[in-house]
Amino acid sequence: MIKSLPNKLFFLFAFLISTQLAFGQNFTLNGKVVNENNIGLANVTVQILNSNHSGQTNENGDFSFNHITKGFHTIRFTSLGYASENRTISIDNNITIEVELAQISNRLDEAVVTAYKQENDPQELPLSLSVFDEKKVEDHHIWNIKDITAMVPNLNSSNPGDNRNVTSIRGITTTSYNQAITTYVDGVSQFNLDTYIPYLQDVERIEVLRGPQGTLYGRNAMGGVINIITKKPTNQQSISAEINLGNHGQQRYLLGLRTPLVKDKLFFGASGLYNKLDGFYTNDFNDSNYDKQHTTFGNFFLKYLPNEHWTMTLNYKQVANRNNGAYPLVFGKEDALNNPFHLSQNALTEMVDNTTNASLSLNHYGNAVNFSSQTAYQSNQRYYKEPIDSDFSPYDAITLINNYGKDWNNVKVFTQELKLSSVTNSISPLSWTGGAYLFHQDQPEKQGIHSGNDSAPEDAGTTSILTNKSLRNGIALFGQVGYKLLSDLQILAGIRYDYEHVKHNGSEELELANSDIETIQPNISGSASFHAFTPNVSLRYDLGEESNIYGSYSRGFRAGGLSPIASTEDNQPALRSFKPEYSNNFEIGSKNVFLDHKLQVNIAAFYTRVYDAQVPTLILPDAVTLTQNTGRMNSKGIELEVNAKALSNLDIFANLAYTHARYTDLNIGQEGENVQLKGNRPIYTPDWTSMLGAKYTYSFGKEKSQSIIINTYGQFLGRQYFDLNNTIDQKAYSLLNANVGYENNGYSVTVWGQNLANTTYLDYAYDFGAVHLGNPVTYGVTLRKSFNGKIF
Repeated sequence: MIKSLPNKLFFLFAFLISTQLAFGQNFTLNGKVVNENNIGLANVTVQILNSNHSGQTNENGDFSFNHITKGFHTIRFTSLGYASENRTISIDNNITIEVELAQISNRLDEAVVTAYKQENDPQELPLSLSVFDEKKVEDHHIWNIKDITAMVPNLNSSNPGDNRNVTSIRGITTTSYNQAITTYVDGVSQFNLDTYIPYLQDVERIEVLRGPQGTLYGRNAMGGVINIITKKPTNQQSISAEINLGNHGQQRYLLGLRTPLVKDKLFFGASGLYNKLDGFYTNDFNDSNYDKQHTTFGNFFLKYLPNEHWTMTLNYKQVANRNNGAYPLVFGKEDALNNPFHLSQNALTEMVDNTTNASLSLNHYGNAVNFSSQTAYQSNQRYYKEPIDSDFSPYDAITLINNYGKDWNNVKVFTQELKLSSVTNSISPLSWTGGAYLFHQDQPEKQGIHSGNDSAPEDAGTTSILTNKSLRNGIALFGQVGYKLLSDLQILAGIRYDYEHVKHNGSEELELANSDIETIQPNISGSASFHAFTPNVSLRYDLGEESNIYGSYSRGFRAGGLSPIASTEDNQPALRSFKPEYSNNFEIGSKNVFLDHKLQVNIAAFYTRVYDAQVPTLILPDAVTLTQNTGRMNSKGIELEVNAKALSNLDIFANLAYTHARYTDLNIGQEGENVQLKGNRPIYTPDWTSMLGAKYTYSFGKEKSQSIIINTYGQFLGRQYFDLNNTIDQKAYSLLNANVGYENNGYSVTVWGQNLANTTYLDYAYDFGAVHLGNPVTYGVTLRKSFNGKIF
């Protein structure tokens, strides 16, 4: 059956294409953008979604596009000081339109997302979806992906101590390096926690999709997808600069440039970030700042438009992180809370963490069919210059060594996606998307566990060296079809087939104090194959132009694999395979906009059942994670999001979410016995999350070009557990944040503060008792300047 799938998909695409070939005529769209006083607005960005057509209005507010295909088109209008607006029009001839934009003080912005891998209004999509645009990212001080904790309903993200985030949505949790929440940056999947980029800069928007997204996004999107889009170059020249200075030695500098090299043809964009922090922890062993770190991050674009139908975009990202004190951990919850941000570790080192992410995207916007291709390469090498403390104490007991040269601990990933889709402007009630995806991952790991002078006398001076090499390949076919049954009723259905093969070999050696090598476990090889079908189906019924209700079913999966070699003393089977983890998710919801875009209310309820739950066990001192399928879990809950223009210049934003997640079966081995933990809660899953905030803008001066902005918001998280036994917990807590700013003609200065009440709380804890605290109170000042228009 699998071999016949490509032929069946080909004939399906051929049929779908043939039904739409009649809509290939081209027309001209002329327009004018005015304000509430009917005065033309200059420099308004006008974009026809899902096309190459983008430009700006002239000094009279006029714009014009040629070669527009017949059908329905959504046109987006954005301008500083005005609410962004999406306007859908039908074109079957040359047409002229006039659009009036409302001031931002009078209505909410209309967003656009690429959640379904096309540009859409998020209110029209039958799924739970939160969106942060550029302004929200700045207002909420979002510098790292984990900063959106509780800002998105039922989302919690924590730092385990090495700046890689562990994220949960609705009780579905990323554990170890096998993610359950997939992160995409500019269309590229951050394949695992090695090649993952948590830092944010030059962001256009962040989209968070809740619930399984396997059909379009594939593996490890079981709990949802975090989709990050950075700013791309256009015909408009722009330069942006930002300086952040704060306590704890915080320094953060950003610079961005976007410019056309050849008007309407070739564009260049570049942005850079430098971030420095003296750290929050004091190492009492030598009375020094322990987690002192700095990061540089470059993001470069080259975009080429051969003609109105084709776009080629080359993107290159490079991140270099240096951390003098990774894993600032303290044994014991009480010790960490009673003496916060103090530790005592004797093995001092610098973590070197280099990540590369490069991609080439090709997009063709046709009269009947759209085509896209994305080729991506990712790599990450992370090592410690000197052995790092693994007993988290002042004793010379256990250290970890992984600096074995450039060929080790250097993960490489290649991905390729090809996609065909119907044109979004088609007047046909049928729409479709289909394609193929493949990947190759090479993951060579080598690390040594060294026993120091304070270890048992028979072990002192020895190093247990574990070598694990893993190759993983996969291919997927996917398709999704939408059909308007009635003018107000639409059905969407899709399915994806994923196949993966993993090959692994490993060995264990013992390096004696005299440097002699003994073989403990000879080279052992193993392989396994996994496959999964992930269907989805949804119905959306429009109650009017601004309201709808929907219901959906989707299946999610997390990829299976092979557990790596661990030391023989742990009595673990070598290269034990574990199966994929599956979930069935049911959701109903409603999306609504009221009062002429002054009030937006979205609500959703969900029920998820998880099968073959993957339960990881961290083996110490090896720092190796072993995984087994040993559980089932149910998760259910409700989510409410509200955005309101309460008064002129006053925005209120809030969400409230509840998750009731429990294991219905969890049988794990502890101290040689099987222990049943039925009824326990999954880790990193607060029962409640909430956010409440307000933003007030007071504008004054000539043409109200100056503004004072006051923004305050609170994040609230309910009780959560960090271990499967539910013995290490963090009770409910809240974080208060605020900023006050002044803006004038592209200049701004903002005074900000995070966790102003200086709440001390556990951000992350390991099941063996080591604890990492969340950030204490931080405050500082931000200076920004944006230049738009003709610069050089």
